[in-house]
Amino acid sequence: MGKGGKPDGGDGFEEASRDGCEQENMAAWLLGINTLKIQPFKLPNLGPRDVLVRLKAVGICGSDVHHFKNMRCADFVVKEPMVIGHECAGIVEEVGSEVKHLVPGDSVALEPGINCKRCELCKQGRYNLCPKMKFFGSPPTHGCLANQVVHPGDLCFKLPNNVSLEEGAMCEPLSVGVHACRRANVGPETNVLVMGAGPIGLVTLLAARAFEAPRIVVADVNDHRLSVAKALGAHEIVKVSTNIEVSEEVAKIKEAMGTPVDVSFDCAGFNKTMATALSATGSGGKVCLVGMGQRELTLPLTSATAREVDVIGIFRYKNTWPLCLELLRSNKVDVKPLITHRFGFSQKEMEKAFETSAGGGNAIKVMFNL
Repeated sequence: MGKGGKPDGGDGFEEASRDGCEQENMAAWLLGINTLKIQPFKLPNLGPRDVLVRLKAVGICGSDVHHFKNMRCADFVVKEPMVIGHECAGIVEEVGSEVKHLVPGDSVALEPGINCKRCELCKQGRYNLCPKMKFFGSPPTHGCLANQVVHPGDLCFKLPNNVSLEEGAMCEPLSVGVHACRRANVGPETNVLVMGAGPIGLVTLLAARAFEAPRIVVADVNDHRLSVAKALGAHEIVKVSTNIEVSEEVAKIKEAMGTPVDVSFDCAGFNKTMATALSATGSGGKVCLVGMGQRELTLPLTSATAREVDVIGIFRYKNTWPLCLELLRSNKVDVKPLITHRFGFSQKEMEKAFETSAGGGNAIKVMFNL
């Protein structure tokens, strides 16, 4: 289980206890397909390097919806009741004896993954690939849709004065876009295609803008999301469809770009979106697979290989929170328009929030205000 807490014994409705002091801590437990219930969540004792945080803003991610609908996301399978959620920010209530950079009352954004710090990948700085990673809301680790969590202090980042708690929670999805742009070496000479204008496609668009990509084209099947992408700074938008041939889509994208595509981000992760990205990317370019819409992909790699198109992937992120907070502080990135729906933390509102997020429509980022 993760640092954030542990499951209750008995009937699961005992009061939470920490350091001998009785205090109730409630959390959203995923009990089965389409079944969430707010019930008590016991916190572990506060270690010397830990921080007790009262959560104030928690966003719903696509992976949360996958867990809610299917009890799995890709190869991560929920096998027992689990607290859900991983996009979060809150107020420090207590710090361990060795935590010096935070004090009670500080507003913080939490990086949700706890790596082992000892394996070769961690030592190489690629801690996001740590095989022993404990990540909020990724089974079997409990998440953060709770009143309080205990988390390592070095994964809690103080918010600048002009950055809200909701924006702090948005550092998690924004980190995906930032990590993708770093992996693909996006810069002032990189023309970018983004396949998919869902939440991750839109934060990738925002990150590419912050990395000074001179031209960004966004493609999607949904008119509303394309209009949001345009409002957020996409230079051109392209309507695609499951019924349109890849070659036709590529022609529309190339016309909209007006110059070779240097980097394509597939933020949907389906056979067709990846095939379009591979075909639309210019010789010597890169295709970065960000979304995971399908567990396995069948791709037309022969043509891409002949054009020396590099295919790279990303998994979560590493060392992104300081940059994300600086982008928000300096107003180089504005994530506020992405937050389209807000809910309180009650059983009825929680069910409505997940229904809204899973339903798509005009919802982009659904946020809990605790």
